[in-house]
Amino acid sequence: GPAGQIEITMDMPAEPAEIKGVALVSHPQPLLGGTPRHIVPHTLAKNLCADGWIAVRPAFRGVGRSDGTYAQGIGEAEDTLAVIAHMRSVFPDLRLALVGFSFGAYVYARAACQLEQTQPADTIALMGLPVGDTAAGRVYEALPLPARALLIHGQEDTVTPLANVLEWARAEHRPVVVFPGTDHFFKGCLDGVTHVLLQHLALQAV
Repeated sequence: GPAGQIEITMDMPAEPAEIKGVALVSHPQPLLGGTPRHIVPHTLAKNLCADGWIAVRPAFRGVGRSDGTYAQGIGEAEDTLAVIAHMRSVFPDLRLALVGFSFGAYVYARAACQLEQTQPADTIALMGLPVGDTAAGRVYEALPLPARALLIHGQEDTVTPLANVLEWARAEHRPVVVFPGTDHFFKGCLDGVTHVLLQHLALQAV
Protein backbone atom coordinates (compact mmCIF):
# COMPACT_ATOMS: atom_id res chain seq x y z
CA GLY A 1 0.00 0.00 0.00
CA PRO A 2 0.96 3.70 -0.11
CA ALA A 3 2.47 3.53 3.41
CA GLY A 4 4.13 0.12 3.04
CA GLN A 5 3.14 -3.44 3.81
CA ILE A 6 -0.46 -4.24 4.77
CA GLU A 7 -1.16 -7.27 6.94
CA ILE A 8 -4.31 -9.18 6.01
CA THR A 9 -6.10 -12.11 7.59
CA MET A 10 -7.94 -14.36 5.13
CA ASP A 11 -10.63 -16.95 5.82
CA MET A 12 -11.10 -19.31 2.86
CA PRO A 13 -14.30 -21.35 2.35
CA ALA A 14 -13.90 -25.10 2.62
CA GLU A 15 -15.37 -25.65 -0.86
CA PRO A 16 -13.46 -23.51 -3.42
CA ALA A 17 -15.92 -24.45 -6.18
CA GLU A 18 -18.74 -22.71 -4.28
CA ILE A 19 -17.02 -19.39 -3.52
CA LYS A 20 -19.45 -16.47 -3.87
CA GLY A 21 -17.01 -13.59 -3.81
CA VAL A 22 -14.44 -11.62 -1.81
CA ALA A 23 -15.65 -9.74 1.26
CA LEU A 24 -13.40 -7.16 2.90
CA VAL A 25 -14.22 -6.78 6.60
CA SER A 26 -12.88 -3.78 8.53
CA HIS A 27 -12.08 -3.27 12.19
CA PRO A 28 -12.78 -0.50 14.74
CA GLN A 29 -10.74 2.61 15.55
CA PRO A 30 -7.03 1.75 15.98
CA LEU A 31 -6.57 4.62 18.44
CA LEU A 32 -9.00 2.80 20.74
CA GLY A 33 -7.33 -0.59 20.34
CA GLY A 34 -9.31 -1.82 17.33
CA THR A 35 -7.78 -4.74 15.41
CA PRO A 36 -8.98 -7.39 12.92
CA ARG A 37 -9.28 -9.75 15.91
CA HIS A 38 -12.04 -7.65 17.51
CA ILE A 39 -15.15 -9.73 18.18
CA VAL A 40 -17.30 -7.97 15.55
CA PRO A 41 -15.04 -8.29 12.46
CA HIS A 42 -13.89 -11.71 13.66
CA THR A 43 -17.46 -12.98 13.95
CA LEU A 44 -18.53 -11.43 10.65
CA ALA A 45 -15.55 -12.93 8.82
CA LYS A 46 -16.20 -16.41 10.18
CA ASN A 47 -19.88 -16.26 9.22
CA LEU A 48 -19.14 -14.86 5.76
CA CYS A 49 -16.61 -17.60 5.18
CA ALA A 50 -19.11 -20.26 6.26
CA ASP A 51 -21.54 -18.77 3.72
CA GLY A 52 -19.03 -19.14 0.90
CA TRP A 53 -17.17 -15.82 0.89
CA ILE A 54 -13.43 -15.28 1.01
CA ALA A 55 -13.28 -13.05 4.08
CA VAL A 56 -10.37 -10.60 4.07
CA ARG A 57 -9.54 -8.55 7.17
CA PRO A 58 -6.85 -5.93 6.50
CA ALA A 59 -5.09 -4.35 9.48
CA PHE A 60 -5.15 -0.56 9.31
CA ARG A 61 -1.94 1.47 9.44
CA GLY A 62 0.13 0.83 12.55
CA VAL A 63 -1.96 -2.20 13.57
CA GLY A 64 -0.28 -5.61 13.75
CA ARG A 65 2.32 -5.85 11.01
CA SER A 66 0.85 -3.10 8.84
CA ASP A 67 3.25 -0.23 8.18
CA GLY A 68 2.46 3.45 8.64
CA THR A 69 0.65 5.48 11.27
CA TYR A 70 -2.95 6.51 11.84
CA ALA A 71 -4.16 8.69 8.94
CA GLN A 72 -7.68 9.77 10.02
CA GLY A 73 -9.38 7.35 7.63
CA ILE A 74 -7.99 9.02 4.53
CA GLY A 75 -4.77 7.02 4.27
CA GLU A 76 -6.62 3.91 5.43
CA ALA A 77 -9.04 4.31 2.51
CA GLU A 78 -6.08 4.53 0.12
CA ASP A 79 -4.72 1.31 1.60
CA THR A 80 -8.13 -0.30 1.21
CA LEU A 81 -8.13 0.55 -2.49
CA ALA A 82 -4.71 -1.09 -2.77
CA VAL A 83 -6.01 -4.26 -1.09
CA ILE A 84 -9.04 -4.27 -3.40
CA ALA A 85 -6.84 -3.88 -6.48
CA HIS A 86 -4.73 -6.81 -5.31
CA MET A 87 -7.71 -9.02 -4.57
CA ARG A 88 -9.28 -8.21 -7.92
CA SER A 89 -6.03 -9.19 -9.66
CA VAL A 90 -5.97 -12.54 -7.82
CA PHE A 91 -9.72 -13.20 -8.09
CA PRO A 92 -10.80 -11.24 -11.21
CA ASP A 93 -14.10 -13.05 -11.70
CA LEU A 94 -15.43 -12.80 -8.14
CA ARG A 95 -17.85 -10.25 -6.70
CA LEU A 96 -16.55 -7.70 -4.21
CA ALA A 97 -18.32 -6.85 -0.97
CA LEU A 98 -17.23 -4.15 1.48
CA VAL A 99 -18.35 -4.86 5.04
CA GLY A 100 -17.35 -1.96 7.27
CA PHE A 101 -17.70 -1.58 11.02
CA SER A 102 -17.30 1.56 13.18
CA PHE A 103 -14.22 3.59 12.11
CA GLY A 104 -13.76 0.90 9.46
CA ALA A 105 -17.24 1.71 8.12
CA TYR A 106 -16.07 5.29 7.54
CA VAL A 107 -12.93 4.02 5.81
CA TYR A 108 -14.92 1.70 3.55
CA ALA A 109 -17.45 4.45 2.83
CA ARG A 110 -14.60 6.63 1.55
CA ALA A 111 -13.23 3.75 -0.52
CA ALA A 112 -16.68 2.91 -1.91
CA CYS A 113 -17.23 6.51 -3.04
CA GLN A 114 -13.92 6.47 -4.90
CA LEU A 115 -14.65 3.11 -6.49
CA GLU A 116 -17.90 4.49 -7.90
CA GLN A 117 -15.81 6.50 -10.36
CA THR A 118 -13.98 3.45 -11.71
CA GLN A 119 -15.05 -0.08 -10.78
CA PRO A 120 -17.77 -0.02 -8.08
CA ALA A 121 -18.01 -2.58 -5.31
CA ASP A 122 -20.86 -5.02 -5.90
CA THR A 123 -22.14 -4.74 -2.33
CA ILE A 124 -21.60 -2.23 0.48
CA ALA A 125 -22.68 -2.85 4.07
CA LEU A 126 -21.75 -0.40 6.83
CA MET A 127 -22.34 -1.06 10.53
CA GLY A 128 -22.11 1.64 13.18
CA LEU A 129 -21.08 4.24 10.60
CA PRO A 130 -19.76 7.38 12.32
CA VAL A 131 -21.29 10.63 11.06
CA GLY A 132 -20.54 13.99 12.64
CA ASP A 133 -19.47 14.17 16.30
CA THR A 134 -18.57 10.97 18.13
CA ALA A 135 -18.12 10.12 21.80
CA ALA A 136 -14.31 10.13 21.44
CA GLY A 137 -14.36 13.72 20.22
CA ARG A 138 -13.53 12.94 16.60
CA VAL A 139 -15.69 14.34 13.80
CA TYR A 140 -16.48 12.39 10.63
CA GLU A 141 -17.78 14.02 7.47
CA ALA A 142 -20.94 12.69 5.84
CA LEU A 143 -20.07 11.00 2.55
CA PRO A 144 -22.10 10.72 -0.68
CA LEU A 145 -22.64 6.98 -0.47
CA PRO A 146 -24.38 5.15 -3.30
CA ALA A 147 -28.03 4.44 -2.53
CA ARG A 148 -27.49 0.67 -2.56
CA ALA A 149 -25.33 0.78 0.59
CA LEU A 150 -26.83 -1.10 3.53
CA LEU A 151 -26.67 0.81 6.82
CA ILE A 152 -27.01 -1.06 10.13
CA HIS A 153 -26.97 0.64 13.54
CA GLY A 154 -27.63 -0.12 17.19
CA GLN A 155 -30.40 1.89 18.82
CA GLU A 156 -28.35 2.53 21.96
CA ASP A 157 -25.07 3.28 20.21
CA THR A 158 -23.29 5.90 22.34
CA VAL A 159 -20.04 5.72 20.34
CA THR A 160 -21.44 6.77 16.97
CA PRO A 161 -24.90 8.15 17.85
CA LEU A 162 -27.85 6.83 15.84
CA ALA A 163 -29.38 10.33 15.82
CA ASN A 164 -26.47 11.61 13.71
CA VAL A 165 -26.94 8.86 11.14
CA LEU A 166 -30.70 9.39 10.95
CA GLU A 167 -30.27 13.14 10.52
CA TRP A 168 -27.89 12.55 7.62
CA ALA A 169 -30.08 9.82 6.12
CA ARG A 170 -33.26 11.94 6.36
CA ALA A 171 -32.32 14.29 3.52
CA GLU A 172 -32.22 11.47 0.96
CA HIS A 173 -34.73 9.18 2.71
CA ARG A 174 -32.07 6.51 3.12
CA PRO A 175 -33.22 3.38 4.95
CA VAL A 176 -31.33 2.43 8.10
CA VAL A 177 -31.70 -0.99 9.72
CA VAL A 178 -31.87 -0.36 13.48
CA PHE A 179 -31.43 -3.12 16.05
CA PRO A 180 -33.38 -2.05 19.16
CA GLY A 181 -31.83 -2.42 22.59
CA THR A 182 -28.24 -2.94 21.48
CA ASP A 183 -25.08 -0.85 21.52
CA HIS A 184 -22.30 0.10 19.11
CA PHE A 185 -20.93 -3.44 19.19
CA PHE A 186 -24.32 -5.07 18.61
CA LYS A 187 -24.09 -6.95 21.90
CA GLY A 188 -26.50 -9.88 21.84
CA CYS A 189 -27.44 -9.15 18.22
CA LEU A 190 -24.46 -10.24 16.11
CA ASP A 191 -26.31 -13.32 14.86
CA GLY A 192 -29.22 -11.14 13.76
CA VAL A 193 -26.89 -8.63 12.14
CA THR A 194 -25.15 -11.43 10.28
CA HIS A 195 -28.50 -12.73 9.04
CA VAL A 196 -29.45 -9.30 7.66
CA LEU A 197 -26.02 -8.95 6.07
CA LEU A 198 -26.13 -12.34 4.36
CA GLN A 199 -29.66 -11.67 3.10
CA HIS A 200 -28.45 -8.38 1.62
CA LEU A 201 -25.52 -10.09 -0.09
CA ALA A 202 -27.82 -12.70 -1.56
CA LEU A 203 -30.24 -10.09 -2.88
CA GLN A 204 -27.45 -8.06 -4.42
CA ALA A 205 -26.32 -11.16 -6.32
CA VAL A 206 -29.69 -11.51 -8.11
